[in-house]
Amino acid sequence: MTTGSKRNVLGVLVDATDYAAATEQVVAAAQDRRPLALTALAVHGVMTGVLDRAHNARLNSFDVVTPDGQPVRWALNLLHGAGLTDRVYGPTLTLHVLSRFADEGLPVYLYGSTEETLARLIPALERMFPALKIAGVEPSKFRAVQPGEDAEIADRIRASGARLVLVGLGCPRQEVFTYAMRPLLDMPMMAVGAAFDYHAGLLRQPPPWMQRVGLEWLWRLGLEPKRLWRRYVILNPVYLTRMTAQKLGLWKAQPPAPATERPATFAV
Repeated sequence: MTTGSKRNVLGVLVDATDYAAATEQVVAAAQDRRPLALTALAVHGVMTGVLDRAHNARLNSFDVVTPDGQPVRWALNLLHGAGLTDRVYGPTLTLHVLSRFADEGLPVYLYGSTEETLARLIPALERMFPALKIAGVEPSKFRAVQPGEDAEIADRIRASGARLVLVGLGCPRQEVFTYAMRPLLDMPMMAVGAAFDYHAGLLRQPPPWMQRVGLEWLWRLGLEPKRLWRRYVILNPVYLTRMTAQKLGLWKAQPPAPATERPATFAV
């Protein structure tokens, strides 16, 4: 799979990529000591851009945006003939990347979630990848950044010796954080969504057949109905309607230019 293959999905630029290519981009950036911003978007992530043009511009500035959900992969195939045979699911991509980082001896930094989740995640990752070097961990503060705090966070990450930051703040907070912090760090950052909870054993993965046919949303809705019902019951039909309109040429879905200005505030 070639890299640099961004395609317009409802105005959000998504890469027609696979696990191997996305992993290689992250590893290469770490080895070259250069910034890179990656996120994996399912329907909800795409719709955060559709409904907020400023956020859409931030997403379009990301170096890599993978099709996290099957409906996003289907859109790439339907709208652009991408021929993708699999999605690039954030939690699975995380494991691919960590395996390479363990092999290469490249340290990683875990940012986000809670102290309890991180306390379970670290030993789980160490069991999966005994050679993995975890340079540092930092739970979310669950509030807006304070003046000068972004530079302090960046200083801590750089001082740790990390060559990768995994960001688990939830969508879209993690994408805004990654976008805002990228200019301050000389390393790749990956917004990995629920990967922390999944790999810490706090969320159960859906059966493989549900993942293949694009029903992961139904599984997650069953696990967290009060928190997620609006996301899936409202946004999924809107996504399908807009994708159909884009395919039929009834809606141009013009992507905004990539954002360049840092946000005045963002969640940490």
